[in-house]
Amino acid sequence: MVMAVSFERYGRLYYLDPGPHRPRVGDKVLVPTDDGPEVAECVWAPQYVTEEIGGLPLCDGIATADDLDRDEANRVRRADARVIAKRLIRQHGLPMKVVGIDFVDRRPDVDQLVIVYFSAPHRVDFRELVRDLARGLRARIELRQVGARDEARLQGGIGPCGRDLCCATFLKDFEPVSVRMAKDQDLPLNPLKISGACGRLMCCLKYEHPLYQEFNAKAPSVGTPVETPAGDGVVVGHNVPSDTVVVRLAASGRRCACSRADVCSPRQQYEASSTTTPDAPLPEDLADAGPDEPETAPGTAPTPTPETMVVHLTEESAGPVEETTEQRRRRKPRRRRRLHHEDEGDAPQ
Repeated sequence: MVMAVSFERYGRLYYLDPGPHRPRVGDKVLVPTDDGPEVAECVWAPQYVTEEIGGLPLCDGIATADDLDRDEANRVRRADARVIAKRLIRQHGLPMKVVGIDFVDRRPDVDQLVIVYFSAPHRVDFRELVRDLARGLRARIELRQVGARDEARLQGGIGPCGRDLCCATFLKDFEPVSVRMAKDQDLPLNPLKISGACGRLMCCLKYEHPLYQEFNAKAPSVGTPVETPAGDGVVVGHNVPSDTVVVRLAASGRRCACSRADVCSPRQQYEASSTTTPDAPLPEDLADAGPDEPETAPGTAPTPTPETMVVHLTEESAGPVEETTEQRRRRKPRRRRRLHHEDEGDAPQ
């Protein structure tokens, strides 16, 4: 069985093994972390899945009243730490932006730990800031600088598509994204249209790229004449999410969206395959085998075929002519037999 929890409302989902517990949607449960069990909300009740999934962390059970009071107190401490950190950064005049705050009170090596995540355009000397933070918060301080993508993941937001950011909901790792992926998806190379909230190329260009590659490999390219249920036409566009092809009909000139299966029928795919083309290579056992030659009795010259007579007449009348591979294959056995007879005539009796 598998269940899903979230530490924040509309935040990233984390999957757990419920074990003997059966929480319902909206219940508070304890989730094991590196800093000890933390309180999270169940957003996906335990249910059976068809695939065998292993390695999931085990749920520590339903959160008690003490756990809920501790979680609420930590939320207040995080809010106070954010206000104090912003005020001290402003006093020191540092080019830093506070992105997130974590408060840890269950780590065995420290009593209380405040982790401050910040973003900055370059490296910052924050030694004086750490001393003032430790004095103001009365806890151990850790400052961690994050990049633009991690900043968008921690803060969350709405993407250009109108949905929650992928990095803040379900993406686990950041993969490299290139402009070539935008070209393959026929997107305008305008940085304002292919960039996300972080100012970098959108992550969806990466995990949607294999879908476009598969579609372009099987669908007819733009400008290809095709047959559709509405009549013959020419492909003028593709719509990959809906798996359709835009065709301009030759009879009426109007455009219609046809399914890729209608345009690329099995018969058309069979006729376009390499197995039915005239230039397809023959199998090795058939390509190596030469044409059948009539058997001749030993000591008699082979009867010339019409093709060999044409070759000899051409050589005598028009001089040397370039022979094909098939003609050379036919002449080699006769040349070897002629040399064999000459060797036997020159040998002493």
